[in-house]
Amino acid sequence: MQPTKILLADDHALVRRGIRLILDREPDLEVVAEASDGSEAVSLARSQPVDLAILDIAMPRMTGLQAARELSVVRPDLRVLMLTMYDNEQYFFQALKAGASGYVLKSVLDRDLVEACRATMRGEPFLYAGAVTALVRSYLDRVRQGVDVPQQILTAREEEVLKLVAEGNSSKEIAELLTISVKTVERHRSNMLQKLGLRDRLDLTRYAIRAGLLEP
Repeated sequence: MQPTKILLADDHALVRRGIRLILDREPDLEVVAEASDGSEAVSLARSQPVDLAILDIAMPRMTGLQAARELSVVRPDLRVLMLTMYDNEQYFFQALKAGASGYVLKSVLDRDLVEACRATMRGEPFLYAGAVTALVRSYLDRVRQGVDVPQQILTAREEEVLKLVAEGNSSKEIAELLTISVKTVERHRSNMLQKLGLRDRLDLTRYAIRAGLLEP
């Protein structure tokens, strides 16, 4: 049986090295590509035969969440696992919405990562203990309130603009990075403020952190 070919994306080289050490000990798992941000991960997944992408949630240029959403479109056959330092319910639900099959905490990588990879490749979701609690709590809350989990508020393009705003880029810099006009950037910013009920750049930055687009 051929080993599972893995694409590993994290913006910290030391973290990637540590993860690789864990996975390279397993005969059925093989890291064949590494990326330092979400955009590079998407590019590699398009060009290389990989079976599983392991993505850090918060990375520069394009987050793991954004990359997972794009990969679900361009590589629907690719399985995705998310990594994070934070045991955060919102991150967890965002990861599931983005198409990830599992969510692994970096603090327990040595314990959970291998099994998470294998479960994902079997087509099974991998849920750590805190995630199970979060799912049960969310379900009970929906039952009590009689409502479902709200759909994603911002469009994919608005999320791109939001991340770049939160990283401190000017409207002109964002326009150049996304190849759009400054006027379009300002329109996206205005729409986001209105949709989210926020006032300014600081509020947008705080929202970006809570939404997993930027690490605090």
